[in-house]
Amino acid sequence: MSRPKIKNVVEEVLVERRVTSDCEVSVLICGARKSRDLAKKYLDDDQAHNVLSFPLVDERNLVSPTAKSAKGFVEFQGGKLVLGDIVVCYPMAQAEANRDNILVNEKICELVQHGLLHLLGEHHEP
Repeated sequence: MSRPKIKNVVEEVLVERRVTSDCEVSVLICGARKSRDLAKKYLDDDQAHNVLSFPLVDERNLVSPTAKSAKGFVEFQGGKLVLGDIVVCYPMAQAEANRDNILVNEKICELVQHGLLHLLGEHHEP
């Protein structure tokens, strides 16, 4: 999976969601053990997840990054808004790609997109 492709996916989502601020997000592609360890530590869930999102702020204080005031996001020097971290479990992405008959890179892009939407405050029913 190439960094430029992941960066393009992130930029496309931000444009679609009309995020006008300069944003930063980190993406980690890891194995099942690391995914499970993170889920256990932060979600009290002892299983790997295909994608995990870790916002840098408490969502209860979140204001849309499209708002004039980006209150709720962490702003570093230079004015970048740091949204948080996305963790993609490669073995799970690979299994899902095989199941869906698509390339694993396509599945990883879907999962990064899904994780970013969570960082932007969009959620689905569990």
